[in-house]
Amino acid sequence: MTLDNKTAIITGAGSGMGRATASLFAERGANVAVVDLNGDAATEAVSNIEATVTDADAIAITADVSNSDEVASFIQRTVKEFGSIDVLHNNAGIPQESTPVENVTEQTWNRIQDVNLKSAFLGAKHAVPYMREQGGGVILNTASTAGIRPRTGLSAYAVSKGGMITLTKQLAHELAEDGIRVNAICPVATDTDMLPEFTGDNLSVNAMAETIPLGRLAEPSDIASAAAFLASEEASMVTGSVLEVDGGRDI
Repeated sequence: MTLDNKTAIITGAGSGMGRATASLFAERGANVAVVDLNGDAATEAVSNIEATVTDADAIAITADVSNSDEVASFIQRTVKEFGSIDVLHNNAGIPQESTPVENVTEQTWNRIQDVNLKSAFLGAKHAVPYMREQGGGVILNTASTAGIRPRTGLSAYAVSKGGMITLTKQLAHELAEDGIRVNAICPVATDTDMLPEFTGDNLSVNAMAETIPLGRLAEPSDIASAAAFLASEEASMVTGSVLEVDGGRDI
């Protein structure tokens, strides 16, 4: 699954699933723009790529993916740096501490929708004109099993990820004639630093793991492998799909 001569933007790539995906894309031959709100994390991720991947070409960009101007800017910068945008991976997201719906604040609700869902709309809005002009591209959206089988206490998060799934299907239909494929990845609970932030009085990491038939949490590399497939030409007939990387959680 080569990505030679492709340029990929990966948001939320300073850590976790995004960082693993950026590294794998670079290993497969892609130019990579590592975008993260945490600029130090983005820089560290790029340094790691450069230290481990021969002839890697990666740049670090600090940006808030919920801000339209900043999204437009990092897409424009990537095109200027590498000459194209072949893959946009809308991966950035924030968790929700397990909270009864009546205790969820409007501020929390709005922030989760902005970062987890509006960001993907903004990414598509600003990337599609470049992709259309160059004759095609790939958009990948990180959704979640919570968008398919919600958990108690995650109302805002589950809605944001359900919306991501619907947005993926809408864009896949709308952009097919432009040669732009759009797919979503639905990870189950994944062993990252963010995972404990989902816990609360009624939800623990162990409880999450116990609901996964394969008997383990996902690893960031599991998600990266799925993204690499969907971004490659081997998935050239795949669009509008929701790939569950879930160890059987959604059965």
